Amino acid sequence: MSNTEYKILKVNHREVSEQSDSAAIEEPLEISIIYGKEQIKKVVSITMRTPGNDKELAAGFLFTEGIIKDTYAIENFSTGINTITVFIKPDSEINLKNSDRNFYMTSSCGVCGKSSIDSVKLNSNYKIEFSPLKIQKNTILTLPETLRKNQNIFDMTGGLHASGLFDFSGNFITLKEDVGRHNALDKLAGFALQNDLIPLNNYILLLSGRTSFELIQKSTMLGISVVCAVGAPSSLAIELAQENKITLIGFLRENRFNIYTYPERIEL
Repeated sequence: MSNTEYKILKVNHREVSEQSDSAAIEEPLEISIIYGKEQIKKVVSITMRTPGNDKELAAGFLFTEGIIKDTYAIENFSTGINTITVFIKPDSEINLKNSDRNFYMTSSCGVCGKSSIDSVKLNSNYKIEFSPLKIQKNTILTLPETLRKNQNIFDMTGGLHASGLFDFSGNFITLKEDVGRHNALDKLAGFALQNDLIPLNNYILLLSGRTSFELIQKSTMLGISVVCAVGAPSSLAIELAQENKITLIGFLRENRFNIYTYPERIEL
């Protein structure tokens, strides 16, 4: 269940009324891995998230954090109450040196627990390329409405971030929702990983909020070439997009948008 009902008092200038309101659920999830021939168990994250798609969230987190290289590293999952353990195949290579963090993450900040700036800038296995296909300006303009139409949980709560995936023609692939913007993208990453879609070089990522450094870092790990957002990008997000040849679009709403990097992918 992703939402719960509360009795509230709704107040306006004319009246006060008792009504029922829906709020997005926020609960912790402890993500652990069991790896190696010795079957070592390690907690890699405790994140605040919206319950649901926990396997995709765990798989996506391990991939976008550079801990695993592909979905074939995952042998199985074991789930409990607000816990998930990912069993890594004994012969799979994993990288834990860049994942050293203060394990607790809030739903709003996935990067604040990192132990150093160097450990944030992970190296992707995929080189982001320029496709001969260009994206039409009007295709970009239609994306927010399509995303909004498919945000079922947001309709009930008004309190969730979304990460949506589209092809270059604007066809909707899927979206994932969560109280944390980085969790929503990790869930989407897990979906792409499990469906063998990575690298996502010929896809568009649409974010329902602002674009942070970490979201561009995760996009780089996924090989995404075009990132659009309803909100503003941060300066570090722009710099990382420039460095990794990602077309970054912000303020995509009300039939307008800003292109911050690599406008040559868009047919204007």
